[in-house]
Amino acid sequence: MGSMIKIQALDGSGSFDAYRANPVGKPKGAIVVIQEIFGVNPGIRQKVDDWAAAGYSAYALDLFWRIKPGIELDPDIPDQMEKALGLINEFDRDKGIEDIEATIRTARHESGGKVGVTGYCLGGLLAYLTATRTDSDATVGYYGVMIDTFLNESHGIARPLLLHFAELDHFVSSESFAKIRDGLKDNPRVEIHQYAGVDHGFAAQFGKRRDEDAATLADGRTRTFFEKHIG
Repeated sequence: MGSMIKIQALDGSGSFDAYRANPVGKPKGAIVVIQEIFGVNPGIRQKVDDWAAAGYSAYALDLFWRIKPGIELDPDIPDQMEKALGLINEFDRDKGIEDIEATIRTARHESGGKVGVTGYCLGGLLAYLTATRTDSDATVGYYGVMIDTFLNESHGIARPLLLHFAELDHFVSSESFAKIRDGLKDNPRVEIHQYAGVDHGFAAQFGKRRDEDAATLADGRTRTFFEKHIG
C-alpha cells in the first residue's frame, strides 16, 4: 500500500500529488504510471502497488491538479464518464508532459536507477509524447488516443517504446492505427501489438471494460519489456 507525496512543478507554479509505492528492499528501478481520464483512481493505484510488489518504486501523478486536484472517477458510471470526457477540453497536454518529466526526475533521484513510464488512454498518448520529449529509459503506451496526429514527433524516440492497441477501439480507428503502425514501422526502437476482438480500456485494472485474456497478454509483455530495459 502506497501513500501520497508532493512533487514540485517544473514551471514553479506549485506542487502536485503523486501516489507512490516502494518495494521491499532496494528497487530495481522506477515505473511512472500515467492515469487515464479518470484520475488517480483505485485502478491506477492498484497498478502502482503491483509494480512495487514486482520490485520497482512506482508513482502515479495527478495530471488534473491544474484543473481540480484529486479527481477520481469511475468509467462504469455514465455521468462520471461524461465528466471525464469533458476534462480533456481543459487539460493542457504540454503542461502534463512537464509534470511527467518532474515525476521522472523524482523517481530517478529516489530509486537511484532507470525509470520506465507506462500510460493508459490519455496516458497512452502522453506515454508516446514522453518517449519523444523526455529522457524516460523505456516507455509503454496502452491504447493511446490521437498518437497518429503526433507522428511528426517520432524522430524524438531515442529509447525503447512499446505500444498496445485494441482491434475494436472506438477511440482509435483502424485508419488511425494503420497510420501509427506505418509511421513507426521503420524505427527499430518501437514495438507495436494489436489485440483482436477487444475494445478501448481492455487492460483497466477493474470494471466492465477489462478483458482478462488481452490484459494478461499485454501486461506480460510490458513486464518483460521493463525487465529488459529497466531492471
